[in-house]
Amino acid sequence: MDKSLPACPVETTLMLISDRWKVLIIRDLLDGTKRFGEIKKSIGNISQKVLTSNLRTMEHSGLLTRKVYPEVPPRVEYTLTETGYSLKPILDAMGKWGMEYKHKNSSATGGSV
Repeated sequence: MDKSLPACPVETTLMLISDRWKVLIIRDLLDGTKRFGEIKKSIGNISQKVLTSNLRTMEHSGLLTRKVYPEVPPRVEYTLTETGYSLKPILDAMGKWGMEYKHKNSSATGGSV
């Protein structure tokens, strides 16, 4: 991981999880270890290339670990590290805020957002 982190702690956090895919990957791995295909299926509209790139970046940042099993075909599993799990309160707060926002806006417009 690059040792030249921003001075602002909020900027540091955003640097690590600002990509929407990274947040969804963390959300999925909070439930436990997952294989590449399970993550891709859960996230949905993400290309294999983009998912691979995000997983590698997150591994390099220390948010998750990648374990390769010597099988044919190869089996690869991803698990959040302690640092990755420490983002749970942030994702919980984002989920709560999103639910409140959706509720407030669907009530105001009389429909769904």
